[in-house]
Amino acid sequence: MTKRFAKRLALVATMMTLVTPAFSAQQGDEAPPPKPGKPINTGDVLSGELNAMRVRDLKNGGKRVATYLITSEPRRLPPPNGLCNLETGPETFQLVTSSDAQATQLKSFVGKEISVKVDEIACASDAGQMSEAVITKWSLIKKQ
Repeated sequence: MTKRFAKRLALVATMMTLVTPAFSAQQGDEAPPPKPGKPINTGDVLSGELNAMRVRDLKNGGKRVATYLITSEPRRLPPPNGLCNLETGPETFQLVTSSDAQATQLKSFVGKEISVKVDEIACASDAGQMSEAVITKWSLIKKQ
């Protein structure tokens, strides 16, 4: 019984001597911190893949509402929002639809690359918002 224990202990000790230099080498190779994304201001164009989610709106009796998100490269918002408490800036942007026509317009582009002109943008602040930043006023740009 002690022979088995001694063999296992020797095996573990050998493994530790092999693994320890790898751990110390990884700690020394720290990558530089990620750079903040380029700024996005009112009137700029945001491009990315459009995704749709179904969310229950608690204000309207739990009615299911389509929520649209654009996934894009990290972008820095104008002051006072800045980076939205993120190192690089937000990568997901929720598009708030102000009418049924806007919702219908976006429905046909789900899963595709789209571009929108940003008229009003802010960091997400409410618990119901599903992204890091919210675009409250926007217009769809048609690709030529």
